[in-house]
Amino acid sequence: MVYLCLKDNTYTNSQFVIIVGPNQELAISLIRRLKRLFEPDVYFNDKEVICLLNGVRIEAFPSNHLNAARALENPKFILADEADFFGKSEQLEVRKIVERYLAKSDPYIALISTPGNPDGLFSQIEKEPTCIYKRIMLPWQVGLGKIYTQDEIDLAMKSNSFESEYCLKYGGHQGNTFSPAHIDKCKSISYNPDAINYQAAISMGLDPAWGSSNFGIVITQLSDMHIQVLYAQEFERSDYNQMLNKVWDLNLKYQPTKIYIDASSPEFIRSIKDQIGEDSNYEEAIARYKLMKVDFTNNMKVIPVNFRESKAMLDHMKYLLESGMLAIDPRFDKLLISLYSAWDVEGKLDKGVTAHNDIFDAYMIALLEFEV
Repeated sequence: MVYLCLKDNTYTNSQFVIIVGPNQELAISLIRRLKRLFEPDVYFNDKEVICLLNGVRIEAFPSNHLNAARALENPKFILADEADFFGKSEQLEVRKIVERYLAKSDPYIALISTPGNPDGLFSQIEKEPTCIYKRIMLPWQVGLGKIYTQDEIDLAMKSNSFESEYCLKYGGHQGNTFSPAHIDKCKSISYNPDAINYQAAISMGLDPAWGSSNFGIVITQLSDMHIQVLYAQEFERSDYNQMLNKVWDLNLKYQPTKIYIDASSPEFIRSIKDQIGEDSNYEEAIARYKLMKVDFTNNMKVIPVNFRESKAMLDHMKYLLESGMLAIDPRFDKLLISLYSAWDVEGKLDKGVTAHNDIFDAYMIALLEFEV
């Protein structure tokens, strides 16, 4: 950017934009580093997030405060740094804002990042059949002997993050909710996911979503002293009736004892209850059972789950994992990735950074069947 500003006057009276993570200090720090390139000969009196070079205004924005970036007069270079690690809503907003200038000022747009979550911005761009971006992959081999020595690579290989940081592997950051060792242990327990034990307690968890979110379904059974995952899938841009049919087919195949479902989807809950011949006026039924001081979950197959109790559910899930009771076959890679990347803040899952959070939620409520 500095070179383009100073090599000639091509970009005079234009703006260069840098978008960093959701932290104002990151924006300030980056511009400070840029200004430091010219010290001690040149000092700048510009604002902390702005540097003026040869009539070009270079400005840094945190990804969570981009409103000002919507009204730029003549942006000619837009750089988003580590964009795959922005929150999901921020990723959508960043792309919307930067691409709106394509027909206005025709800027260079550079999205740069280490691979983040497998359902994030860069993975989406990589999968697009037609793309406005030139996709450039730079694994560590490209930099060997240039910016890395073999000794440095050998040392980096000892890190758990090597695959993501140097080998372009998606997987997201390592979360803070579960120990990787406990997840590895549950992955190492051998069982056959195709072997359905109809004598066992079988539970289905549903996290319905429509539009931009994914519909998560997880089915588990308690067999051979472990809670085994039999099915774990998420569906993009799901259709209401298609998912209703999918749940019905899975219900016939696995014959779950209970179906746990996010209570924020009342219409879908009613549709499933109608499907299996259960009273669809479930709110009234729950109220009656509570009045009688009877546990309604003992009298229903389809159980609405209020996610206001998510902290208790997450604690329950964590206890089962750390107790060695959970078994997840490696074929359920999305579910495993969601566990590895799970990040919570005071017991509440941060869905902006947790990969495959829909399948995670479906698994979490499916585990409610198994009390300890």
